[in-house]
Amino acid sequence: MTFTALDLARLRTFAGALARDVGTHVRELRETGAAVAETKSSRTDVVTAADHEAEQLIVSALRAERPADGILGEEGASTQGETGITWVVDPIDGTVNYLYGLPGYAVSIAATITGGGPGTMADGRRTVAAAVYVPSSDELFTAQDGGGATLNGRPIRVSQASELSLALVATGFGYTAQRRTEQAEVVRQLIPRVRDIRRLGAAATDLCHLAAGRLDAYYERGLQPWDYAAGALIAREAGAVLLGRTHDAVAGEPLLIAGPPALAAQLQLAVGQAYEAYERDAPQP
Repeated sequence: MTFTALDLARLRTFAGALARDVGTHVRELRETGAAVAETKSSRTDVVTAADHEAEQLIVSALRAERPADGILGEEGASTQGETGITWVVDPIDGTVNYLYGLPGYAVSIAATITGGGPGTMADGRRTVAAAVYVPSSDELFTAQDGGGATLNGRPIRVSQASELSLALVATGFGYTAQRRTEQAEVVRQLIPRVRDIRRLGAAATDLCHLAAGRLDAYYERGLQPWDYAAGALIAREAGAVLLGRTHDAVAGEPLLIAGPPALAAQLQLAVGQAYEAYERDAPQP
């Protein structure tokens, strides 16, 4: 599938406007409080009523503007399209932040295609246009394939960090006790090798902070396509490389590693060693 720069710019503009509109709405909803609507993988993995409302708003806008496109949403929206484009959406990435009134939650919208090519992730999708809106800071991050990344319309680039010991690295944790135990052990082994670790609570926001040079690198295990589809393109267009656990693994599953080229390779090695040590020494069930 071939797109012109103008095609991609239109997708980018549409995604950005929609993310901002929906993000503004969920911020206003939060001012009256947030309630848990249901749980998913565990009792701590929550969905709020605002998640459902935000996804419905996004789906309605997509069906009105681009009715022939497909949709894949975190909260259950799934539509097969006819154009080859599937919109991968996370209506509120960082729902626990949202629930507690913490900053950092975001609306993430990505236009994806299948068929391989640069930037193809573990699920076989390649994002061609993306937007992430962070309501608490009124920051809109956007990107298009080959067209760079911006924050509120201004170009952004990843940091120039190249030494792991001086790198500020972000990560995230899963919602099951077993996954968090594993991830905590990896952090324990990694933290002496980096400047410090940040856990901000939303993968899309982490990837955008990386793109803007606010973080030097990022890694996380267990992400779903809606967690990283938009943020990964924004980071890549800002100069980051996206890696998997090993040199021959595709980024995203079971691990997504991102950062400036030299630093990402060092982080890939360090995180891989930490997981190998955990898998070797962890008690067997």
